[in-house]
Amino acid sequence: MTEIEIKLQELIEQGYETETTEFKEAKNGYDFNKIGKYFSALSNEANLNRQNSAWLVFGIRDKDKVIVNTQFRKDSSSLNSLKGEIARHTTNNITFKEIHVIDKNEGRIILFEIPAAPQGIPIAWKGHYYGRNGEELQPLNIEKLERIRNQISLVDWSVKIIEDATLEDLSQDAILLARKAFKIKNPKLKQDIDNWNDEVFLNKAKVTIKSKITNTAILLLGKPESEYFLSPSTSKITWILKDRDNLEKDYEHFYCPVLLNITQIYSKIRNLKYRYMIENSIFPEEVEQYDPYIIREALNNCIAHQDYTLGGGIVIVENEEGHLQFYNNGEFIPQSIEQVVINDTPETRYRNPFLANAMVNLDMIDTIGSGIRKMFVIQKNKYFPLPDYDTTNQKVKMKVIGKIIDMNYAYKLATVDNLTLIEIITLDKLVKQKDLSYLEVKLLKDKNLIEGRKPNFHISASIAQAIGEESNYIKQRGIDDEYCQKIIMDYLKKFKEGTKTNFEKVLLEKLPDFLNNDQKRNRIKNNLQVLRKMSKIKFKNRKWYLAQT
Repeated sequence: MTEIEIKLQELIEQGYETETTEFKEAKNGYDFNKIGKYFSALSNEANLNRQNSAWLVFGIRDKDKVIVNTQFRKDSSSLNSLKGEIARHTTNNITFKEIHVIDKNEGRIILFEIPAAPQGIPIAWKGHYYGRNGEELQPLNIEKLERIRNQISLVDWSVKIIEDATLEDLSQDAILLARKAFKIKNPKLKQDIDNWNDEVFLNKAKVTIKSKITNTAILLLGKPESEYFLSPSTSKITWILKDRDNLEKDYEHFYCPVLLNITQIYSKIRNLKYRYMIENSIFPEEVEQYDPYIIREALNNCIAHQDYTLGGGIVIVENEEGHLQFYNNGEFIPQSIEQVVINDTPETRYRNPFLANAMVNLDMIDTIGSGIRKMFVIQKNKYFPLPDYDTTNQKVKMKVIGKIIDMNYAYKLATVDNLTLIEIITLDKLVKQKDLSYLEVKLLKDKNLIEGRKPNFHISASIAQAIGEESNYIKQRGIDDEYCQKIIMDYLKKFKEGTKTNFEKVLLEKLPDFLNNDQKRNRIKNNLQVLRKMSKIKFKNRKWYLAQT
């Protein structure tokens, strides 16, 4: 299967159109102007959804994804000329990345690969901007239009100079701590640093600009009473403690200087010792619920990547059940968490580049791109659940669990040989019952890690055996349809007649655990119908009987 065929299968597996995918039958042709409108809409939505490309697919019926064989521009030169025709009417002459043709036995399919609108540049068709509301094509609304336009803004909130602020508005304790951190980061300059006055030091550390106080300087080093310089933005970081019923027990707000308050925030988190037994060991393992690195990395990521222009603060929620949640405002800039873990490289774009650079210089964060990946590795090595990210609604929420979750295969799989981190992350998504893409399913099936059909996947027999979960595998897999039908037939041979309720009493407990009761009942109903169509059983007077032989 070629790469583009895999992509097509992935789009079909979604089961529905998205804001970045559109299916059209286009059996005999398609209106040129509509293609242009879809080009504009899909390009803009790909930008807003942080996708590299959007897809317009001809030759597939949307409602059931059946191939209907498109005859649109059968001549290859005519089809390729569409690129130039589209470019003549779009912003900056942007056109398709590629036009892919797939010929299957059922018919011809065309995939138009549409590039995402460039940062800050919405794409128009004949002078009008288009977008999507779910599957509906419509003019691009003003909120989406401005969101794209604002991307190109070169204004970095963190570099803004506060003309009225002076060195007197900074905390000496915070500056002293900053000096210590800068020495750690630059050991060769240790003696020089001691000879620098505060003005020189802050310029060298790139916290100030030509001795001018920046938003970054107030945020990281400002006195508490200097917080007003940031208004309407805020430096507020809130810690909240909740009980097992998710009711608030305690809270505290922290403001600038953030550099000093990180230690205080860390001290508020009740990082208890957690004991558990490692297999084949008679001694318990004792670890902290939350690795200090994870707390530090998660909190500093919130500070570095917060969208301060939105006016909200950073929130840390600690739950007595054994998990922490970190919240900050602003979209997640990388394409996905998986991409961050796979690439393990620095981001090319930062929301607050001046702030991020200052935090690097003060040894708060690094730019080698391994922070998030290291958090995943730490949790994996402790057999704890992997960090869970939610990057919807212009917020980033990260949850870290500080204990082992029983019966959770993904974390036990950390000990299975030859599993990559991305495979463990994908299995983790499976265990958390999150949707898997076609490529993720293919990854796990190619490695023989899962069995079953979408959406009812479960771990494979080989993995169950490797982690000593054979009995749970049998419960997850349950009996197959063939055996289910055999039990029905045996029941009727023995008792001559039976109702659907009779069969449910026998079969419900034997069907896979991943099915709910309604799904199990439907499975039994379907098997009864299969046997009836095979003329092995018949239905009369609300009861089932063996068919006459």
